[in-house]
Amino acid sequence: MPRKAVSPRPAASRCDQQIEQLVSSFFQIIGEDASREGLVETPARVRLAVEEVFSGYRQDPKKILKTFTEDVCKEMVILKNCEFYSTCEHHLFPFFGHVSVAYLPNRRIVGISKLARLVDCFARRLQIQERMTAQIADAIMDVLDARGVYVLCEATHFCMTSRGIRKQNASMVTSAIRGAFEKSESLRMEFLAAVTGSISGK
Repeated sequence: MPRKAVSPRPAASRCDQQIEQLVSSFFQIIGEDASREGLVETPARVRLAVEEVFSGYRQDPKKILKTFTEDVCKEMVILKNCEFYSTCEHHLFPFFGHVSVAYLPNRRIVGISKLARLVDCFARRLQIQERMTAQIADAIMDVLDARGVYVLCEATHFCMTSRGIRKQNASMVTSAIRGAFEKSESLRMEFLAAVTGSISGK
């Protein structure tokens, strides 16, 4: 069955116009000619990009993590090296990298693609890496009632590589450890061995 066309809401239309006007004003502020051929359609392109890059604000983590009961699975579940792209809230520059997630089920499990969608839900917002890492872990603990969660994130920040200190090879690593992982070194070591093979779990 063909999908019905949905008319844009007036509020969304006004928002679109505001974004495009802001982009045009930005060109003028930096000394560009907003009317030249290469820039005429750029405000509309930026508006579409904004909708995608910040789509996480329109997503509900609880709806993403639709769970089902599985009494058999009691061992660690790991999503390894899930890539993400986010925007630093301090300079509006991109940062991107990989997230690895582990959780210990407590009767509830979730489709592995849902964990990847959860990562995008929090990444596609104005963020700092530390908060994003914690938000992913807390959402899994809350919705799945997991016995434990470990989230490990490594990212490259354009605000550090392309400006300021300009350290091209530097990356930032953050972690969020919840529940049983906090208490058990052996669980931490098992997870880190699975996703890195090198980082100490102590």
